Amino acid sequence: MRTARTAAALIAVVALAAGCSSSGGKGDAKDGDGGGGGKAADTPRLKIAMVTHSGEGDTFWDIVQNGAKEAAKKDNVEFLYSNDKEGKGQAELVQTAIDKKVDGIVVTLAKPEAMKTVLGKAKAAGIPVVTINSGGEFSTPFGALSHIGQDESVAGEAVGDELTKRGRKKALCVIHEQGNVSLEQRCAGVKKTFDGTVENLNVDGTNAPGSQSSISAKLQAAKDIDAVVTLGAPIAAYSVKAKEDADSKAEIDTFDLNAEVVKRFKAGEVGFAVDQQPYLQGYLAIDELWLYRTNANVLGGGKPVLTGPAVVTEKDVPKLEKYTARGTR
Repeated sequence: MRTARTAAALIAVVALAAGCSSSGGKGDAKDGDGGGGGKAADTPRLKIAMVTHSGEGDTFWDIVQNGAKEAAKKDNVEFLYSNDKEGKGQAELVQTAIDKKVDGIVVTLAKPEAMKTVLGKAKAAGIPVVTINSGGEFSTPFGALSHIGQDESVAGEAVGDELTKRGRKKALCVIHEQGNVSLEQRCAGVKKTFDGTVENLNVDGTNAPGSQSSISAKLQAAKDIDAVVTLGAPIAAYSVKAKEDADSKAEIDTFDLNAEVVKRFKAGEVGFAVDQQPYLQGYLAIDELWLYRTNANVLGGGKPVLTGPAVVTEKDVPKLEKYTARGTR
């Protein structure tokens, strides 16, 4: 309930800010625009950096950036984005942001130990940090104002429950980035609530042919796998092709949503998806740092601000299709 009240208060604050500084959501919403537009906030120009663990070709982070850019436009913020899938590289990018004396940093904690020292440097430099998406349990210990995202264990448990409802017996959980604590938590959550068995498979998510080949080989070797759970929308597409190659009957289910997943819903190639609303993660992170810098606001009350999970199926396609097409869901 406390988290629900926090989220409700956050929505009210964002709505108020949008009403004061934009055209009220009447933009044309094209090219990934969430519909903002209008005049930017009449507050001092800020510079905010976002540094993520994204690998190449992961459309999830395009949606996060779309949200961040929309908030930056509204809040009179210069938005700087960079990414590195390796923990060491990501930490170096955060140090670069510190050296630029940015007014705030948004960061993911997929590989938290690599980020601990550099986030301590950000705190020492007086730069506020908001964490998003992954590693939420490390957010407060590492000195961040708050964490915005979903509880990955809870999200995994929701998938396990859904697989059980669908009568599945054996699931393959595909981890597309080894060492990412959030992905491991998702698979662990699936195992916790699924009445069947779960086996993990590690693939390189930045190598589409290699990922598809690995998944296909596993499905050929284990014909009793009747569900493939992918932890990112792009991997779902690889798995659909791998299923065809292996002549498997397994259902493909996935975490995260994009236009391709919605297309495959319509074709009956994906059973369900878990949506954590990446657009909202990017938007709220920038907005929170703007609110902190201009009004000393801190969100969450020591608890994470949750943006998911929500289970999405083909029934939701009519509602979501236009939003996924423009890159906001």
